[in-house]
Amino acid sequence: MPINILITLALLLLTALVLSRIFTLPRNIWLLFISQPLVMSASSIIVFIGGILSSKMASDPSLATLPLTLMILGVAAGSIPAAMLAKNKGRKFAVYTGLSFSLTAAIIAIFAAKLAVFELFCFASLLIGVGGSFGQQLRFAAIESSLKSDDVPKILSILMLSGVFAAFLGPEVAVVGKDLLNSPFGYAGSFLLLAVLTICSMVIMSAFKNPTINEDETVGEARPLSEIVKQPIFLIAIGTATIGFALMSYLMTATPISMHNMQGHSLNETKWVIQSHIAAMYLPSLFTPWLIKYIKLKGLMFIGTLVYGVVAFIALSGHEVMHYWWALVLLGIGWNFLFLTGTSLLPQSYHASERHKVQATNDFVLFGFQAAASLLAGWVLFNAGWHWVVITSIPFILVLCAVIALYHKHQKSILLKSAETN
Repeated sequence: MPINILITLALLLLTALVLSRIFTLPRNIWLLFISQPLVMSASSIIVFIGGILSSKMASDPSLATLPLTLMILGVAAGSIPAAMLAKNKGRKFAVYTGLSFSLTAAIIAIFAAKLAVFELFCFASLLIGVGGSFGQQLRFAAIESSLKSDDVPKILSILMLSGVFAAFLGPEVAVVGKDLLNSPFGYAGSFLLLAVLTICSMVIMSAFKNPTINEDETVGEARPLSEIVKQPIFLIAIGTATIGFALMSYLMTATPISMHNMQGHSLNETKWVIQSHIAAMYLPSLFTPWLIKYIKLKGLMFIGTLVYGVVAFIALSGHEVMHYWWALVLLGIGWNFLFLTGTSLLPQSYHASERHKVQATNDFVLFGFQAAASLLAGWVLFNAGWHWVVITSIPFILVLCAVIALYHKHQKSILLKSAETN
């Protein structure tokens, strides 16, 4: 119902107001907090209905996950241009460029759904991804807007918390708009509502001011990228975030199709699972600052990896709604811990003058692997079934264990060097 969308938007504004009274942070952070869920709704809509709609439009059902894959490829392809544009023209200009891509994509998706043209829908999904690549840069805009480096994990947690609202907005917009406009398989109206949310985001971001970077921190010759990527801390940061993101995408992509198309669960049950999953991706950010204070980032990384192992066990246990629900909720929590860890560690690998190229490289690798994972999910699901989707994820959980060991070794070496210096 439309009332659900209005309630979600009202709660978003209320939450931003309450948090701004609790935490003394720059205004940019709260603008990003409000704007980000509107931008992120595009990806949650594609996650929820992309496969369902595509399975009806595509000539080959195994291509049902192609739009989602193309969306993620768009994020990967746009990550480097987005970072370079932010460097040369400023964060605000880059944000509006991304929102323009998202608005164009929503309009194209309306026509794709009305004409039932799968190829056009794929193109729209690709553009949504390109727009999303600029949206992913918002977390770096938030980091640069922080007044103290110690505030970075807290700011990232607050910004990630806003994703809870995207968890409900996207699927609700998809369902409410399903029959808003006449189309052969529905959902044209969903993208009309998405266009409205994008315009609202444009209005909000008009108050955003480009972060100012201390010039003293940017002087000096920037190191070549080949030198930066060899650092253990860079490999740990990018490995944690990339594997965590790719595994999440791999299982999440297959879930709506497995539930609705293969197991016959209702659209509302499927929506509930996806909404719960996306909410679980961001809701832990309420308490992750407290967790980091007591167990540090290494502890957060360990718990996230352990949770992924539990996800695999539950997902292999059955095909009932609750099996999917528990697996996807825990998957979201594990992703939150791993992504927050990787993003928080990344700034330790670069100087201020190197930030744009390192951030671009990080996002290119992260979303490139995520795109490959989402495409592979559709192929494995249609050719081998849900259980094999889960089984093939287990080796990557073991790789995460190796990353934890590398982080432990890296921290130990830092302590030894510090002791020798003193």
